[in-house]
Amino acid sequence: MTFGFASSSAGTLSTSASTASASRLLEPAEWAAAGIPLLRNPREIVSGLHARHRPRISTAIVAVLDPEERLCASASFTRRPAPADGWMFRNALLAQLRRVIPHDLRRRTPVRTAILVYCREGDARWTEEDGAWMWGLRDACTLHGLRCGAYITLTHDGWHVLGEGRSGRRPSADSTPEPFAVAEAPALTPRTGGPVSEVLRRAAAR
Repeated sequence: MTFGFASSSAGTLSTSASTASASRLLEPAEWAAAGIPLLRNPREIVSGLHARHRPRISTAIVAVLDPEERLCASASFTRRPAPADGWMFRNALLAQLRRVIPHDLRRRTPVRTAILVYCREGDARWTEEDGAWMWGLRDACTLHGLRCGAYITLTHDGWHVLGEGRSGRRPSADSTPEPFAVAEAPALTPRTGGPVSEVLRRAAAR
């Protein structure tokens, strides 16, 4: 598994600042070793959340999924223009989770999973900001009794599941949200033939 690294737009950080933030961000190798559960259909989930919340740059969407990957709850908010800090991200995510869904702290083992979709500038390569979001998501999940799920970035190029290598061009940070019903579930193809279809055909002809 390989990861790319983007240079910091803020320039070279001081040693003290890097040391202070290092404990509140996850490096790609740490995230890959954390055993994050894989999503069966990430595009369907991202498309549904994109249609529901219509994110723009700096929008974070936290969503809770049940064991069948059905959406239990979701919330979106805009990231404040401040240095990336995992502790602050954790608090923001935890506040949103507490607002939309009860905690599962009484369970021995987490049943529901929280994922994070973050709409940002740049490309798919990991940044320190991503590392801070990863740390914040993992810690917020622990404090709310949830499993820590995927971290997905939404950029001008499309969506990217960091640590898995899965991605797609749509939706992107620029795309128009799909119709909600289409994003939630594909249309069922009507079946033809068989005795039931024949009965229905005869009834319609009367």
